[in-house]
Amino acid sequence: MIQISNIEKRFGEVTALNKVSLSVPRGELFGLIGPDGAGKTTLFRIISSLMIPDAGEAKVAGLDVVKDYVAIRRLVGYMPGRFSLYQDLSVLENLSFFASIFKTTIDENYDLIRDIYVQIEPFKHRPAGKLSGGMKQKLALCCALVHKPELLILDEPTTGVDAVSRIEFWDILRRLKDLGITIIVSTPYMDEASLCERIALIQEGRLMSIDTPEVVAGSFPHSLFAVKTNNFFLLLNHLREWKEALSAYSFGEYVHFTPGTEQITERAICDFLKEKGHTEIQVNKTKPTVEDSFMSLMLKKQNQNAS
Repeated sequence: MIQISNIEKRFGEVTALNKVSLSVPRGELFGLIGPDGAGKTTLFRIISSLMIPDAGEAKVAGLDVVKDYVAIRRLVGYMPGRFSLYQDLSVLENLSFFASIFKTTIDENYDLIRDIYVQIEPFKHRPAGKLSGGMKQKLALCCALVHKPELLILDEPTTGVDAVSRIEFWDILRRLKDLGITIIVSTPYMDEASLCERIALIQEGRLMSIDTPEVVAGSFPHSLFAVKTNNFFLLLNHLREWKEALSAYSFGEYVHFTPGTEQITERAICDFLKEKGHTEIQVNKTKPTVEDSFMSLMLKKQNQNAS
């Protein structure tokens, strides 16, 4: 469905995308994972034919995003990161408007949006600007789906919504995928990576890894410890200053600590922290996550740039 080869995009002195290549087969739920400013939105705008790349080639369903933009826009449903519907129009008016743009009606494709629309239908006469974050999200998704696209592009769809709405939204995406719709979704939330079939980790416009979430997490090359004491702030600083440390960063209520050598054990970490005056020390070897692999790849890149 998507084939991208050596895409580049610059904004003045800033390189937003640097020789990005990836492919997404039909029917896949694909995740683009990275922090703000990594290049996710720029890549999505190129795929959806809203932006022209400076170099490289991008195709959707075999159509070139530059030459065949009219045909591509009929195939794609795009939900931008920022709520972009008409806030003074009602829920029903927004949905009817987007259906009319694609020369269709709500009734014609109602089966596709039914499960989502029934949740906002009680508010169909309410202005979109007065909806909650979760309801705005569902309305935007309905508008992106109302013309029955083959490819659904979602740019950070769960940013700014509550945890329950995030869970509901991913349940919706799985149902849409089962209907044969190809979905590519970006998110800064590493925990959402495991909900995709494959993911690409992106940072500063470069793809660092592309594979299943399990393989990406399993590629973490070091021992990893979850550490907790009575003073989180001092714990983080002390571990980062330790000569045996490769990396240390916050992970919920724990610090994920990677030693520079495999000889460092739980006992050695405990002894070091006791010398620093910590109490209530908990040290356990833990299984790496996608976030741990992401941090490891970032550290590797920083070291390469410094050398």
